[in-house]
Amino acid sequence: MFIEQPPWLYRVLFPGVIWRIPAEKKCVYLTFDDGPIPEVTPWVLDILDKYGVKATFFMVGDNVRRYSDIYQMVIDRGHRVGNHTYNHIQGIQYWTNNYLANVKKAAEYIKTDLFRPPHGHMRLPQILTLRQHYKIIMWDVVTRDYSPHMTPNGVFNVVKNYTRNGSVIVFHDSLKAEGNMREAMPRAVEWLLQQGYEFKVFE
Repeated sequence: MFIEQPPWLYRVLFPGVIWRIPAEKKCVYLTFDDGPIPEVTPWVLDILDKYGVKATFFMVGDNVRRYSDIYQMVIDRGHRVGNHTYNHIQGIQYWTNNYLANVKKAAEYIKTDLFRPPHGHMRLPQILTLRQHYKIIMWDVVTRDYSPHMTPNGVFNVVKNYTRNGSVIVFHDSLKAEGNMREAMPRAVEWLLQQGYEFKVFE
């Protein structure tokens, strides 16, 4: 429960960030972390096109540098992109100036006002600085598709059990998550549509 849906007490440690955005009409925000990569991201885009769904991709700067054509593909298909640092680093493991420099380097390749910290870990000074320049997007449901201890059905059940109005749902377009995500994500999208959820991207 703590991982899949962070409790209120944990959320208050991150002032001024976005975890969930409820609306009058049931909605969710589908997000993907750690791409873009040629082995997974184009497939994700094809699945989203199939269901007419838009999502937000929080991208690693070095991946965008290497696969700029896939980055452009995401934008051309009408999705949002976000900064996920240049090297996928955790804020608590770096001095603030070094962490901010890594985010700034990613910004040379990723044009966006959205940011998500890898693993959700940041120091307070990093939060206070970054929120002056970005909307910091955390999550309400993390599927754990990256975990070798999860199965595709387990990932799908996380979405079913924890999604609520306004949830920000996290999948990963990465090799580590590919096995679980390829099966679970389409099932999750279908289920969410059947439940009457509208898919939104961040304004």
